[in-house]
Amino acid sequence: MTLNISKLLLLALSVLLFAAPASAQEKITTRWAAGITPENAHREHPRPQMVREDWLNLNGEWDYAIANRNDNAPSRYSGKILVPFPIESELSGVKKRVAASQRLWYRRSILLPDGWSGKRVLLHFGAVDWETQVWVNGQEAGEHRGGYDPFTIEITPYLTAEDKQKIVLAVWDPTDDGYQARGKQVNNPHAIWYTPTTGIWRTAWLEAVPETSIDSFKIIPDIDNSALYISADIRGSSEGLTLTAVATDSGRKVAEVIGSADDQLVLKMQTPKLWSPDSPFLYDLELTLSANGKSIDTVTGYFGMRKISLDRDSAGVQRLFLNNEPLFQFGPLDQGFWPDGLYTAPSDEALKYDVEVTKRLGFNMARKHVKVEPDRWYYWCDKLGLIVWQDMPSGDRYIRPDEADITRSAQSAEQFDTELKALIDSYHNHPSIVMWVPFNEGWGQFDTERITAWIKAYDPTRLVINTSGWSDRSVGDVHDIHSYPGPAMPPLSGSRAAVLGEFGGLGLPVAGHTWQDEKNWGYRNYKDAAELTKNYVTLIDKLLPLKAKGLAAAVYTQTSDVEIEVNGLMTYDREIIKMDEAKIRKTNLRMYGK
Repeated sequence: MTLNISKLLLLALSVLLFAAPASAQEKITTRWAAGITPENAHREHPRPQMVREDWLNLNGEWDYAIANRNDNAPSRYSGKILVPFPIESELSGVKKRVAASQRLWYRRSILLPDGWSGKRVLLHFGAVDWETQVWVNGQEAGEHRGGYDPFTIEITPYLTAEDKQKIVLAVWDPTDDGYQARGKQVNNPHAIWYTPTTGIWRTAWLEAVPETSIDSFKIIPDIDNSALYISADIRGSSEGLTLTAVATDSGRKVAEVIGSADDQLVLKMQTPKLWSPDSPFLYDLELTLSANGKSIDTVTGYFGMRKISLDRDSAGVQRLFLNNEPLFQFGPLDQGFWPDGLYTAPSDEALKYDVEVTKRLGFNMARKHVKVEPDRWYYWCDKLGLIVWQDMPSGDRYIRPDEADITRSAQSAEQFDTELKALIDSYHNHPSIVMWVPFNEGWGQFDTERITAWIKAYDPTRLVINTSGWSDRSVGDVHDIHSYPGPAMPPLSGSRAAVLGEFGGLGLPVAGHTWQDEKNWGYRNYKDAAELTKNYVTLIDKLLPLKAKGLAAAVYTQTSDVEIEVNGLMTYDREIIKMDEAKIRKTNLRMYGK
């Protein structure tokens, strides 16, 4: 979201005038929150592209305590917290802040299912913000740094013969007192800066796997050669093992390949059905690891056949191509915040709803803004057909538009590189993701040329914006500018596509559906839905000629209101679509010539 100089004074003023009161989030909630219980909180399998039968959901009530950062595990805990909701959220049942001088502790005893004896037991966390230490039955089992990537700790060596196993976590999160990736989280929420998330905020779960198993796999669709390339990493020795891949369409086998587990497999797809926003077709995929012809491990998932590329249209202008055809990509900036769960949607249905509304309003894309979602959100984008531009969450210091890249400390730079790689590795297999965005508006921007080149080499199947807005370094696939309310476009170049990475920000506070009753913030506010709709249509009327001039994509701010910011297409509680839905859809579809 833009922070151009004309807005900096306004934002500074908003710190003084418009900071949300601590009790504000009690005032609104979403329709899904009322039905959330410890027994049903996010029960879906959290990793739909790699599913096994033997798994145990650990969402529900855990013991919690807040203690000084240097203290050992507490002898007494303060109460119950509902995982996977962050402790600052209403749905956690706690709604407390954790300072940088403190750590958040979790504790839970678990009973392993029958039949898991003799198997490796893996403890998975979808995400924990930010630095995590894990103990199992009093022994330190592992640690992790990073608030957005899933991580796994094998706990088999720490299990005992007792009926119940005790898991303890300690989490430290400095929020904006640290250099780490943290996105829009701040200790003092105001204007376009929001309440922090600390601790477990995605599903926690256990999984039982064989001694030798599929640890992960990468799939690369190649529509030009009607093939899917599959590479697997094996946990344990892979010597002499084979891997079989089977693709099915509505239960009917359409392709199969078998080869060494150490090699890349090529699954030949005869006349493949392609994935696109208009036809988001997904094949089912089964991978089986075998020894001497006997299956020892099987995982199931899915994949989409699609290609994203940069090419010239009939007029010689660089465009974004999907499946070898130019496609104007148009959608909202999506912040992924919720009034009751903050970073965590109240339910899977809520995650799905945001994608459904985006599609209903005639958009074909969303830019996931300085946040990373759980796999389930990308699953719904894959399933429903929504293109995703994925930001790396921002952190560290800012630069102004005319300044050189910052110089990060060695520790900060290493952590950024680690978390960026984890982001790409964790979400590589989702067909909906077509663009990586390492930097936004100079925030934490460093080594731009190196990082852009690294992403291009590491994942050549997608495009890269070197920075969205502000300090473009003339590298990558796209030149991206921001303009509020806009619209505008960058100058055309011979090698990159021109996109409008943020524009709009048309605001409307809706009484009874705001985070606080007064002093809500917007780039440009209107009095009612009719006036807002009229001005939105006028804005898109101005955008359409830019497409004809060479603009390849545009991102409207934003999917929903967030805290005191009221620039959303929907209210923060998702109860109201603020504009005339039919008019907005008709207007948006014009961007694709419909």
